Order: sequence, then C-alpha cells, then structure tokens
Amino acid sequence: MFAVGDYIVHPMHGAGIIENIVSKKINGCEQEYYVLKLPVGDMVVMVPVVGCESIGVRTVISADEANDVLSVFPDIEVAMTQNWNKRYRENMEKIKSGNLLEVAEVVKGLMCRDADRGLSTGERKMLHTAKQILISELVISLNSDFESIENKLNSFV
Repeated sequence: MFAVGDYIVHPMHGAGIIENIVSKKINGCEQEYYVLKLPVGDMVVMVPVVGCESIGVRTVISADEANDVLSVFPDIEVAMTQNWNKRYRENMEKIKSGNLLEVAEVVKGLMCRDADRGLSTGERKMLHTAKQILISELVISLNSDFESIENKLNSFV
C-alpha cells in the first residue's frame, strides 16, 4: 500500500503524487481511493486502493533508470507492422504494460512514423497519450520540467 506523498505511476495516466486517500461510496460499496495529482495537465485521478497491483500501479523509477531510458531512446529500433489495426493493438498493449521502455518504443515508433508519413487521428491521440505517460514519469524522476524532457525526446527523432 502507498501513502500520501508517494510518487506512483498509473499505466494509462502516467506518474503523479498521492495527494490524499479518500473513502467513497459507489454503488452502495465503500472503497478507499488514492487521489493522484498528475504534473501534466494538472489532472487528478482517483485510483482504487484495492486492485492497484492488478492494473499495474507501481512506484516511479529512479533518476538513474530515467537517465537509462533517455540514453537508449535514440537507439530504440522501430519495427511497426503496416497494418494499422494490428499496429494500434500492439502499441496499446505496450502502453498498458506499464513498462516505461515499451512506452518509449511506442513514442519513438509513432514519432518516426509521423515524420515519415503522418499519423491517423487515432494514432496521433495515442502518441499524445504515450508521450504524456513517458514524460510525466521522467519529469518526476529527474526533477525536471515537461518542455525540456519533450524537447530532448523530439531531438532524437
């Protein structure tokens, strides 16, 4: 279980700090929720305490691990299928995994594809989401700001 002030990562929303733990009654069932404040877009997410592990909530990576992600980002091999439907499903699985390197693969792949031929609306939205997930964790791990991390990632493509 996490505590107020802990930095955690939700696989589909990104990294943030637990601001509070509240009890809510939904459909007649009382449950505790982490109130997660995300640095990107000032969004607040309520994550049920029960089942956190099953959805992939985890602690934020260390600064060394974040630097490792940034150092391997330029060398990530981009091999995406031409079938957009299959590519979309594969990318979504990587994002849902919660593995930051897999999210970085999606970001790099979609950024390269966008530079080469452009993206569909769905893939553009996926790139935006994957970037937010990746950058939010790097911002917290490296005690940096969104723009400098985004500029660094953009310079690699």
